[in-house]
Amino acid sequence: MKVTVPDGWPDDADAATAVQDRLRPLVVATDPRPPDFRVVAGIDSAYDDSGLVAAAAVALDARTLQTVTSAVVLGTATFPYVPGLLAFREVPTALAALERLDAAPDLLICDGQGLAHPRRFGLACHLGILAGVPTIGVAKNAWGECRDPGPERGDGADIRLDGEVVGRVLRTRTGVKPLYVSVGHLIDLDTACEQVLSLTPHYRQPETTRQADQLCRRALREAVLRRGDIAG
Repeated sequence: MKVTVPDGWPDDADAATAVQDRLRPLVVATDPRPPDFRVVAGIDSAYDDSGLVAAAAVALDARTLQTVTSAVVLGTATFPYVPGLLAFREVPTALAALERLDAAPDLLICDGQGLAHPRRFGLACHLGILAGVPTIGVAKNAWGECRDPGPERGDGADIRLDGEVVGRVLRTRTGVKPLYVSVGHLIDLDTACEQVLSLTPHYRQPETTRQADQLCRRALREAVLRRGDIAG
């Protein structure tokens, strides 16, 4: 798929915050048309202590959840770890992995925040804007105020920041810890939660990002081993 790879990627927190401020107004938190998500993709990244990063994108058939295509890109994370600015470590290699997919996804699932972010512009918003596809943030932790939902699969509760609903705590497996869902771009919150539930028939995590997580971790281990062999 074709994506917009940014030029002049920021290298400090002030410049990164300025990028978030510039892109935030571009987020569309509604479905632009009746949703028709036939190919859904997940994106995830893994790092080692040296800054080596492996980004994996996995696209699935939305009906069968069978793999359609996948891609892995290795790179170096040059932006420091700063809470609230995680996207600036992940986006360059994540976009490169998406660009290598043989099929363009209709929906992208990110292991991170969307609007449920202190500046209302998390990783899922970044990737949605730059890739131009409907995007959902599905995180393991929450920014903002929320309570636990009911114990059954499908139970949910609002996530609020400064009184505004920015996401939903969603129980994807009965009796299992919930996930934190928020809009990234070109989708509304109800549709986002419906899609997350459709992608979690057997596991807590959406099948898209679950497979992307496994792929990027495996690629990182193999890259570290290769580097060790060369150094030895």
